[in-house]
Amino acid sequence: MPELEAIIEQKLIEELVYGDSQWIYREDLKTEEDLWGNFRYILEQNNKERLNGENLSDAEFEQVKNQLQFSSFYKAGEWLVGENGKVQVHVQRDTERLHLVVMNHEHIAGGSSVYEVINQYSTLKSDDDKAIPRRDRRFDVTLMINGLPMIHIELKNKQHSYMDGFWQIKKYIGEGKFTGIFSAVQMFVISNGVDTKYFSAAGDTELNSKFISVWLDRENHPVSDYLDFAKSVLRIPEAHEMISRYTVLDEDAKRLILLRPYQIHAIEAIREASKQGKSGYVWHTTGSGKTLTSYKATRNLLMDIPSIDKAIFLIDRKDLDTQTTMAFQAYANNDLVDVDETDNVNDLKKKLKSDDRQVIVTTIQKLHILITKKLKENTLEYRKIKNLRIAFVVDECHRAVSPGTKRELERFFNRSLWYGFTGTPRFAENPYPQKGDLPRTTEDLYGERLHKYTIQNAIHDKAVLGFQVEHNGPKDVENETDSSVYDNETHMLKVLDIILNKSYHKLGFQNGKGQTYEGLLTTSSIQRAQQYYELLTRVKNGETSLTIDERIKQVLPDFPKFAITYSVTENEEGSQVNQEKMQNSLDDYNGMFGTKYELSQIQGYNGNLNKRLARKDSKYKSRNEQLDLVIVVDRLLTGFDAPCMSTIYMDRQPMGPHDLIQAFSRTNRIFDKNKIYGQIVTFQAPVLFKEAVDNAVKLYSAGGTKDALMAEWNEVEPAFRKALAALRVSAEKPEVIPTLSLNEKKIFAKMFQEFDSLFAQLKSFTVYDDSMLEEYGVSEEEYDDYVGHYKNVVQEIKDAKGEEPDGLDGKDGGDDIEIDQDYELMAYSNTKIDYEYIIHLIQNIITPYDEIEEVTPKERQKKMDEVKQYVGDLRKENPKVADIMSNLIAEIEMDNTKYRGQSILHIVENMKQDCIERVISDFCITWYASKDDVMYAATHYQNGEIPNESAIKMTVDYTSYKSFQEKALPKFKYYTKMMAELRKLLDEEIKPLLMVV
Repeated sequence: MPELEAIIEQKLIEELVYGDSQWIYREDLKTEEDLWGNFRYILEQNNKERLNGENLSDAEFEQVKNQLQFSSFYKAGEWLVGENGKVQVHVQRDTERLHLVVMNHEHIAGGSSVYEVINQYSTLKSDDDKAIPRRDRRFDVTLMINGLPMIHIELKNKQHSYMDGFWQIKKYIGEGKFTGIFSAVQMFVISNGVDTKYFSAAGDTELNSKFISVWLDRENHPVSDYLDFAKSVLRIPEAHEMISRYTVLDEDAKRLILLRPYQIHAIEAIREASKQGKSGYVWHTTGSGKTLTSYKATRNLLMDIPSIDKAIFLIDRKDLDTQTTMAFQAYANNDLVDVDETDNVNDLKKKLKSDDRQVIVTTIQKLHILITKKLKENTLEYRKIKNLRIAFVVDECHRAVSPGTKRELERFFNRSLWYGFTGTPRFAENPYPQKGDLPRTTEDLYGERLHKYTIQNAIHDKAVLGFQVEHNGPKDVENETDSSVYDNETHMLKVLDIILNKSYHKLGFQNGKGQTYEGLLTTSSIQRAQQYYELLTRVKNGETSLTIDERIKQVLPDFPKFAITYSVTENEEGSQVNQEKMQNSLDDYNGMFGTKYELSQIQGYNGNLNKRLARKDSKYKSRNEQLDLVIVVDRLLTGFDAPCMSTIYMDRQPMGPHDLIQAFSRTNRIFDKNKIYGQIVTFQAPVLFKEAVDNAVKLYSAGGTKDALMAEWNEVEPAFRKALAALRVSAEKPEVIPTLSLNEKKIFAKMFQEFDSLFAQLKSFTVYDDSMLEEYGVSEEEYDDYVGHYKNVVQEIKDAKGEEPDGLDGKDGGDDIEIDQDYELMAYSNTKIDYEYIIHLIQNIITPYDEIEEVTPKERQKKMDEVKQYVGDLRKENPKVADIMSNLIAEIEMDNTKYRGQSILHIVENMKQDCIERVISDFCITWYASKDDVMYAATHYQNGEIPNESAIKMTVDYTSYKSFQEKALPKFKYYTKMMAELRKLLDEEIKPLLMVV
C-alpha cells in the first residue's frame, strides 16, 4: 500500500532536521500571525545593537511588514539580493532611520542565519473570497531562513503524479495564497516520493511546466527520491546557496531563474580549479544556458577567490550585437557586482588600472589592441596591468579566441587563469588549422575539461529538445556542390513555398494567433540573402506565381512578417550595394513596427531585432510586435537565444560540425507544450548534408545520434499507420468508448497516447498534407472526437486510482498497463483564441509602470485595442467568458490603477466563479434544491451526464416548492422539468465558464 502523504511529510522533516542538516522543526508555527511573530523575534534578536536594545513597537513592525508585501516573486528576489550581501528593511524611529539586517548571505550555515522548517501551515481565504467555497488551504512543508519562507514543498503519495503538486501550486498562486510573508518564496519543490523536481517561483500565468528541473549528481545521474533530493539540495548550506548564489534575476524577462544542477556543478568545478591555480574548459551543449552559467561563474570567481584582481568575460566582437552582452547585463542588473562593459580600448585600460575588484565584459579584439598597441613597456601602467591576477572566462571558446591570440594574451598576463565555455569543443576530429606549434584542440588550448553536459544529457533531462531534420534538396544530382543547381528563382520559390505553405505545424499555427513560432532562413552570402528578401517581398505583394495558402492567412492574415540582418561593414566590392539594400529593409522594418532606424544605427536595429525575436520582454508577446522569419547569413547562428524559434531553413552547403550544431541549436530551446523538437530543413546537397549532420551529432553527443535526432518520415509514417490500426482495435470508433470496461479504457488511453504522439510527428514534416488523412481512413473531426473521450477516460482512471487502496498494482487484467498521467496531447490543433494569452495581454496593460518602460497613452490604447480585438474573436467561441473580459477591460479603461499589482488570472477566475455561484443560487431558489449538490453536479458534469442526479432528487424540498407555487407541478413532472432545466443551465451557463478555453 502506498505511503500516506502525512508519512512522506514526516520522513522528509526528519531528514531535514537530522544530524548536521541544521533545520529546526517548528511545529508551533501554523498561521500567518505565528509566522510574523516568529520573524519579528528573529529580526529583533539579530539587530539588538541597531535597535539600541529596544524592541520594535507595533507601529514600527507595521513599517517592516509593509516592505515585505511583494507584488511578485521577482520583486522579492530583487530585494533578497541585498547590498553587499546584506538584506535589509528600514524603520523610521522618531528622527532616526534604522537599517535592520534581515539576512546576511555571508552567514551561510552560521552567523546570524536561522533555519526553520514548518508544515501544515494554514492559509485562510481572504475577505475577497467569502463567496467562494473551499478556499482555505494547507501547505505541506516550507523552509524558512531567518523567519522568511524561501522554499516551499508540495508532496503527493505514489498514487499521484508529482505534476499534481505543480498544478496545486499554480492554483494556490492564482488564488492569492502566496502573499504577505509568503510572497518572499523563491523556489518550489514537488514530489510524489519517487519523482522529485524543483522550479523557480513565478506568477500563475508565467509558471511553465517545461522549466521544471530534476536534480543531477556531478556525473549527470538523476536524484529522484525525495529523501535523496533533500540530502543533495535541501540541506544547509546547499539550500541557502541555492537561494543566494544560484538564483539569477533576469531583468529583461522580469523573472527568477534557478540554475539547473549541471550549471551549478560546472561553477563549483571552476571554483575548485581556481583555488588550485588551474585553468580548464566546460563543455555544455548549446541551448543549455551557457551564458547564464558563465555569468555566474565569472561573478562567483571574483566573490570567492580574494587573490583575483579582476574577472574578465571575453567575447568575440561578432557577438557584440548578439544577445551575450545584453543577457549578461540583464542578469547583472540586480547583482552584488557591477558589470562594466568597455566602450573602447582606453576605457578598458582605465578599468584595468583601477583598484576596484570588478567584472569586466570586453572583446578579445579590444584586449589584444590594448596589449600590442596601447601600452608602453616598462611604464608604471604597463607593469600594473601586466601584473594583475586575472580570471578570464571565454564565451564560445571554440572560436572566440584563436590559439595565436590566446598565446599572446597569456604571455602578457602571465598570472592569469582561463576558463572556456563551449557547446562545441574542438576535438582531434575537428581541430583548429595547423599553425606552427599552436594548440589545435580545446583541451590543448585551455586545459582539462572541468564539466561535461552533452546533447544526450540535456535531451534526457528535458533541458533542451532533440532535432528533427528534413533534407529537401534536389535528389539524384550528380554533383551536389554545383551552385548552378540552386542559383535560380525556381529553386528559391520552392524554398519559399515550403516555408510559407508547408510549415503550418513547424511554425506553430495550431497554437493560434500571437503564439506561433518563428524561423530563420540562412544562406551562404549577403547577395543571396538580399535576393530572398526581395523575392519574399514580391510574393507577399502577390507579384509571383507563389501564393500563400488561405489556411495560413486565417490564423495570421499578415503572414509573413519578415526582416533581414547581416554585417554592413565589409571592405569588399558591393559593400555600398549592401548598405543601400539594408537601408531599404530598415525602412520596411520601421514601417512595420513604428521604429526609426537609420543605417548609422545598425547596432540599435540589431539589438531591437534580437529582442523582438527572443520575445522575452512582455511587449514582444503581442502579435503586433512579432516577426515570423528573419533572413541571415551567419548572424544569429551562434550565441542567440530565442525559445520561440522553432525552425531553421538552410539554403546553403553543409558547414563544419561545430558550425552545424551551433546553427541547429538556435531551434531547440524549451518553450511550450507544442514545441517538441527543434526543426531543421535543408535545401541543398541532401546526401552530403545527411552525412555531415550524422557526423556532427555523433561528435557532440558522445558517440550516437539516437536521442538527438528524431526519426525521419520513412520511419514515422509506417509507425503512424500501425498506431492507428492499434487504436482501432482498442476502440474502433470514438462512440464505443463509453461502453468499454475500465481495463479496456486503460488500453485505449495508452494506444491513443502513442497514436497522438506519432500523429503530431507526422504533421510536422513538410511532406505531410491533410489530404493524406483520407487514405489513412481517419479525419481531424474523428480525431477530435477521440480526444473528447480520451480526456474523460483519463479523468475516470485517475478517479478509480484514487478509490483503489492499492492503486494500479498489476493484480488484475489491465492494472499493469502504465498510462502516462502527465501526457499532454500533441496533435491537437487549437487555433481558437487562447484564454491565458488574453489574460497575459491584460496583465501587461495593468503592470505597474515602475516595472516596465514608460508607456505613452497612445501605446497603451494600442494594447487595449489589440486585447479588445482578441476578446471579439473569443466571443465567437465563448460569449460568456468574453462578457467577463469585456467588463474587466471596461473597468480598467475607467481606472487604470484599479487592478495594479494583482493577478488578472485570479480576478477573472473569481469573476467566473461569482457567475457560477449566482446562476446556481438562482436555480436552487427556484427549485428548492441543495446548493452543495447542484454545485457538485456543475463541477463534475461531463458528456451531458449529471453524476449525482439521484442525490439532487433526494435532497430537493418539494414540499416548500409546492406550498409557494400557485400552479405547482406534480412530483414526477417536477423532477423531470427540474433536471431538464438543470441540464440546460449546465450546458448554456456553467459549461462555458468552466471550460479551459
